[in-house]
Amino acid sequence: MKLRHLLLAVLITAIWGLNFSIIKLGLATVDPFILAGIRFTLCALPAVFFIRKPNVPWQYWVGYGLIFGIGLWGMVNLGIKTGLSAGIASLVLQFSAFFTLLLGSWVFKEALTRYQLAGMAIALSGLICVIFIIDGSVTLTGLALVLFGAAAWSVANIINKKASTREVFAFLVWSSLVSPIPLFALDYAVNGTAGYVALAQQLDMTAVVSILFQVYPNTLFAYWVWNSLLKTYPVSTVAPLSLLVPLFGMLGSVLIFDESLPATKAWAMLLIVLGLIVGLYGQRLARLLASRRIQPAA
Repeated sequence: MKLRHLLLAVLITAIWGLNFSIIKLGLATVDPFILAGIRFTLCALPAVFFIRKPNVPWQYWVGYGLIFGIGLWGMVNLGIKTGLSAGIASLVLQFSAFFTLLLGSWVFKEALTRYQLAGMAIALSGLICVIFIIDGSVTLTGLALVLFGAAAWSVANIINKKASTREVFAFLVWSSLVSPIPLFALDYAVNGTAGYVALAQQLDMTAVVSILFQVYPNTLFAYWVWNSLLKTYPVSTVAPLSLLVPLFGMLGSVLIFDESLPATKAWAMLLIVLGLIVGLYGQRLARLLASRRIQPAA
C-alpha cells in the first residue's frame, strides 16, 4: 500500500474511533434517537436529489437503512446515553465481526474454522473483563444495547453482501433516507415531545459540531474513502487496519472525557483486539508462517 493511502486509512480509523466521543458530546443536549435521526437526514439530504438509486432491489437498501440506522446507531447512541463510556462502546461494538461470522455461517453455509472459534473465545474473555470494570464507565444496560447494535451491524453486513452493489455511495445515501422518520417516531413514542422541546431550547454549538462530524467526516467521507481503498487494494491489506478503531476510540475517550484506564480495562481491550486478530486473520497468519518455514532446497 502506498504511504499516502496507508496514512489515509489510519486517518479514517481515527475518525471512526473518535466518533464515539463526539457522539457522547452531542448526547449531552440531544436525545439518542433524535441525534441519530438528524445524522441520517443530513446523510441523505440533499444528496439523494443528485444521486440515482443504487441498482439493487429496493428491499436491500430499505432493510439496510432501517437496521443500520435504528438497530445499530440508535442503540449505540442509547447505550452511551445510559452510561457506557465512549471508549468501551467503541471496543464492544467490534463484536459485530464475530456476529457476522456466526450469521454468515448460517446464511451462506460457511463453516467456522478453529481460528475463528478460538478468536471468539478470547474476545469473550475480554467481554467478561468489561463486565467487572468498576470505575463507572460501564453499565450493564449500556453494554447490552451496544452488543445489540453489534448484532444489528452484522445483519446489515449480510444485507450489504447479498446486495452486491458496486454503487457504494449511492447505497449509503439512499439507505440513509429510510432511517430518520422511524428514529424520530421512536423518540416520540418513548419520550413524547420532551426531546423535541429540549432540542429547540438546548441545542448548542457542541451538539451542532457533533452532528456535522457524524455526517460528513465520519459517514460520507470515511465510508467513501474506505470503500475506495477496498477497490484499490486486497481486502486482506485494508481490513486489518480497522483494528485501530477501538484503540482510537479509547484514546479519544481518555483525552476528551478523562476516562481512566485501569488494568482490567487494559486487559479487556487487549483480549478483544487479540481475539479479533486470531478470529479474522489467524488462519492467514498461520499459513504465512508455515510457508516461511518451508525453505527451498539449495
